[in-house]
Amino acid sequence: MEVFINTFGAVFTLFFIGIIGWWVVSRRMMDSSVFSVLSILSLEVALPAMIFSDVIRKFDIAAYPNWWALPLWWVGFSLFLFLMTMTFSLFSSKESLSEFRITLFFQNGIFFPLAIFATIPAYSHLVIDVFFFTMFYAALLFNTYHLFFPKAKRTFDIKKIFHPVLISVLLAVIIVLFKGAKLVPRPVITALTMVGSMSIPLLMLILGGNIYVDFKKKEKVNAIETVKFVIIKNFIFPAITLILIYFVRPPENVSLILLLESAVPPITATPILVDRAGGSKSTANIFLLYSFIVSLISIPLMLTLYNLIIK
Repeated sequence: MEVFINTFGAVFTLFFIGIIGWWVVSRRMMDSSVFSVLSILSLEVALPAMIFSDVIRKFDIAAYPNWWALPLWWVGFSLFLFLMTMTFSLFSSKESLSEFRITLFFQNGIFFPLAIFATIPAYSHLVIDVFFFTMFYAALLFNTYHLFFPKAKRTFDIKKIFHPVLISVLLAVIIVLFKGAKLVPRPVITALTMVGSMSIPLLMLILGGNIYVDFKKKEKVNAIETVKFVIIKNFIFPAITLILIYFVRPPENVSLILLLESAVPPITATPILVDRAGGSKSTANIFLLYSFIVSLISIPLMLTLYNLIIK
């Protein structure tokens, strides 16, 4: 029960920040036109700053001897997730197929695990593992999201492979491996830590504001599609992953990350990316919103089941 309560508290923290974003936009304190700018600030400035400062301060090769294997686990998990996405998207209607697939596949794989692991003391050591596990995630996201939309412009940007997230991880690891962590000035680390602390609140504020803007348009919600999406994303995906973990028995740190990666709602930037690709931003927002709301219960439930079945 303690795991359920602690996890619920971590997810509710994110949810409450989203509510603040809703309120800020509803009071016209912030215009929705700045969302794309804030999203870039969060993903390409604040998040890399958080990663660099945390890895410099906390990474110890003796404590993380198999850190290099985590990206390989991510590759395998991404293939597994893609197969599940293509399989279960067969339950989607043709009208929302692309939005259904992209929101199933691109999970909130960094911010939700970070918030949960940082909030629960027993899991706090896994924060660094999340950075290593997801170091190539941003490169995949920004180079492939348009492929889910048949009419979207096919583009490939080599710069997106070397996303600031990947660069920050690699640079910090190299510095640590060559014993240079102590040479990085403390004020620099402090400044980067402070900037990095903005990343999660910024994205959740954007989420809340985006949802307010779409709800204000009063577009019709496809209840059947939304229910199907939430059942698959919040319950079926993590349940299948839990079964896989039970039989494969990966290391404990990998098991927890895999379970959370399969259980978290879609990444908050999905509606913006869907809009860029010419899809229905409101549909993606609806899928994201209800998956987020249900995750208040589904994520604590899945972590509780993990502790009962796996541990």
